[in-house]
Amino acid sequence: MYESLGGWRESIYWSLRLMKNVRALSAVVVALTAGMTGCFSTTRLVLKTQAPSSYKTETVEQVEKDVSDRDAAIKTLNAAVLITASTGGSKEGLVKEYTSFKGYIFVEQPAKLRVILQLPVIGSRALDMVSDGKTFTLMHASSGGNVWVQGTDKVTTPSKNGLENLRPDVFLDSLLVPGVEADELVTLTESTRILRPEQRHKDAIAEPVYELNVMRVKSGNVLRVERVVKISRVTGLPFEQDIYDEGGGVVTQAKYSGYQNYGGIQFPGEIVIRRLKDEYSLKIDVTKLTLNEAFDADQFELAVPEGATVTKLE
Repeated sequence: MYESLGGWRESIYWSLRLMKNVRALSAVVVALTAGMTGCFSTTRLVLKTQAPSSYKTETVEQVEKDVSDRDAAIKTLNAAVLITASTGGSKEGLVKEYTSFKGYIFVEQPAKLRVILQLPVIGSRALDMVSDGKTFTLMHASSGGNVWVQGTDKVTTPSKNGLENLRPDVFLDSLLVPGVEADELVTLTESTRILRPEQRHKDAIAEPVYELNVMRVKSGNVLRVERVVKISRVTGLPFEQDIYDEGGGVVTQAKYSGYQNYGGIQFPGEIVIRRLKDEYSLKIDVTKLTLNEAFDADQFELAVPEGATVTKLE
């Protein structure tokens, strides 16, 4: 009995000692935490943001319809533009910006395109390119006379010179955000973009964004992303479009800003087209725009002079 009583007392002894150690450890942790709060933490300023006062909430079906309706509303486009090209990037370690050219861009849906660029000062044609949606003809001026090129709208054999990969489909896919076709599938996700304030001491705007992912069936149950259209939920207008290749990489990134109203249709005043893999970009400033006026029958014709040498591109 005495042995049993002694074991009981020993158990109580060790239990009390353990509780005392736990209380002591807790006190040490509290003390260390208080000390670290003052000595080992730092405070830094970050960009302060606020949400817009109001923004749109739509279903994926409505967003898809908005994109397609906006594209369908433009039958023809006649734009006076200022185009600035630049080449280079991280691969070359430098960027070269070229002289800006005045010019004109003509589009007739679904796929006709003509781009004319003029030489500075004298105003003669530096470049003239016409496409029917499948093939193109291009003339560009050189010191040795006009150079003529013909080929397919899409590059099948890429050139090491990025600008030589500039084909009509780059303009067509980027100038007008295409509507969703019958064999394409879409999903809708939400994100946010930060708009920095134009004035100091103003909060940045955390603008809600819809991202419309346009896809096609690759095979079986595998989908391939073709493009992602990023739309402001405040204005309901696209501000960026990323176009993907078959491997899932972004090949073209187009950004839209400075929207203006043309007969009830909103169109961007500035379009920046970046070809990420080719490392070149085009900045297109729209100085005058006419929409939905009929063109002459020969607007999209460019005849190669008899006897001229034509370079073929694939």
